[in-house]
Amino acid sequence: MPTKPSLKRAKPKQVAVVTRDVVELLRDKIRVGRLVPGQRLVEADIVKETGASRSKVREALKRLESEGLVSIEEFRGASVRQLGMDEVHQIYQARMALEGMAASEFARSDKKAQKQQLQKLQRAMNALESTGDHASFAQLNDAWHKLIIAGSGNAYAAQFLTQLSVPVYRLLFGTFYNAQRIDRANADHKVITRAIVDGKPEAAEKAMRSHINDGFTALLEINSKLHI
Repeated sequence: MPTKPSLKRAKPKQVAVVTRDVVELLRDKIRVGRLVPGQRLVEADIVKETGASRSKVREALKRLESEGLVSIEEFRGASVRQLGMDEVHQIYQARMALEGMAASEFARSDKKAQKQQLQKLQRAMNALESTGDHASFAQLNDAWHKLIIAGSGNAYAAQFLTQLSVPVYRLLFGTFYNAQRIDRANADHKVITRAIVDGKPEAAEKAMRSHINDGFTALLEINSKLHI
């Protein structure tokens, strides 16, 4: 008598969690403020949450330490790194140089589709003027900056800017953007977008550098509200 086929379904194989997955998860949580400066990062909790091995978690924490996002102390373990304003200033100075270069290279390029996408993002940001919708503006602002960096075609600049932006990214939520700051920032965006679309690299770089510097000035204005 032939054996009936089993109706039991094989359990799907679990995909192994790699170090990169843990790094990206923790980096994103730091980025949006779900992990705050000074907060301890308990290995056992991360293992439980991610399903990664303890060795992968330790490797991820060391990688985040090399990016300046995590501090690891002997006998105390890992915690989200706290930045002083001097360090934030250095980050913004580096961003001025790299994003200024990216805007220049994008303007010099012949990437019509990406420049059209930049104009589309610009129109979406224009629609948020005078609204105070900081959450929507922060998302569009992030996409706008990323597109300019991608448009430069410089993969190294993109990598460095990702590391530079994460420690201060959380500051762009809530306290940073109000209606007045949205309008001020978007005025800069319009100038930069136009320079890039019109193929004016010098003007694009100058305007981007000024825009990043204005961002740091805005942080100084609300420094008393920041916990960095």
